[in-house]
Amino acid sequence: MATNGLMASSSVFLHRPRIAFASRTNQTVGKYGKGRVSFMGIGTRRLPVVLSMTAMADSGEEAVKSVLPGNGISIMVNGCSGKMGKAVIKAADSAGVNIVPISFGSAGEDGQRVEVCGKEITVHGPTEREKVISSVFEKHPELIVVDYTIPSAVNDNAELYSKVGVPFVMGTTGGDRNKLYETVEEAKIYAVISPQMGKQVVAFLAAMEIMAEQFPGAFSGYSLDVMESHQASKLDASGTAKAVISCFQELGVSYDMDQIQLIRDPKQQVEMVGVPEEHISGHAFHLYHLTSPDETVSFEFQHNVCGRSIYAEGTVDAVLFLAKKIRLKADQRIYNMIDVLREGNMR
Repeated sequence: MATNGLMASSSVFLHRPRIAFASRTNQTVGKYGKGRVSFMGIGTRRLPVVLSMTAMADSGEEAVKSVLPGNGISIMVNGCSGKMGKAVIKAADSAGVNIVPISFGSAGEDGQRVEVCGKEITVHGPTEREKVISSVFEKHPELIVVDYTIPSAVNDNAELYSKVGVPFVMGTTGGDRNKLYETVEEAKIYAVISPQMGKQVVAFLAAMEIMAEQFPGAFSGYSLDVMESHQASKLDASGTAKAVISCFQELGVSYDMDQIQLIRDPKQQVEMVGVPEEHISGHAFHLYHLTSPDETVSFEFQHNVCGRSIYAEGTVDAVLFLAKKIRLKADQRIYNMIDVLREGNMR
């Protein structure tokens, strides 16, 4: 999810499917392995999934109150000129979070001024980034950086945040994710890193992980068709779809990631998928269709998102969560959206 042209959303809704899949015979079998694409962690590391949503202990109540709706928190949104960056700024402003009028962007954006919510934000290019962010962090000691830049900037940005020691929320996808986690873990700083910031979508993914862990092989022998539709600017397959598919693989389904049917043509998106025309430039529709070996049983899972607000709101919740952890002097480590959901203090 998370480039400057990233999709995002204002509503998540489930409804009866409106799309006819292309024949499986027309799909190319890819070279990807069938290894798990885990949403909960990287490599073999797995984070525990707990169904109970337990609230903070009494000792943390004051800290909870102090960060809601955002007292004393300042955020610096890198990638503020992009659609996701602007959406996060709007959501943060509504939550009472202070927006630092400085952002990082590309070399071509250096010196530009972006106006969002009546605030003028100055964009700095790649030069002197360490000097700039160190100065901002000194002026705003409760600063949390939000990153919605581009995949190629993920690792360099994470190294910079780690070097300065500033807490951050990484919403940008892509880059070398193993290196990303290693960098932040070695620095021992506060961070929320998640490939999916939509809280409800994250909850669905967590449920899929639980099902895969509890009932491995339950769909053994079933065939799977997967369609995902995003705006034309998203060239790669959805990371969310890959995470769900990995769960189906543990449930016994044989499927290669290259078989995902990508819909990027606006006409098909409107006529075949049912995407509202006003959301062609920003949506995330997913459909998973399972069929039994004898074709007498079928299951369908669908989650559709229009707009960007679901991701922006989730990002602000991650910021408030991280601020609370910092004030409670909790472990300085990498958290994810499962941790944010489990906290039980969603707005």
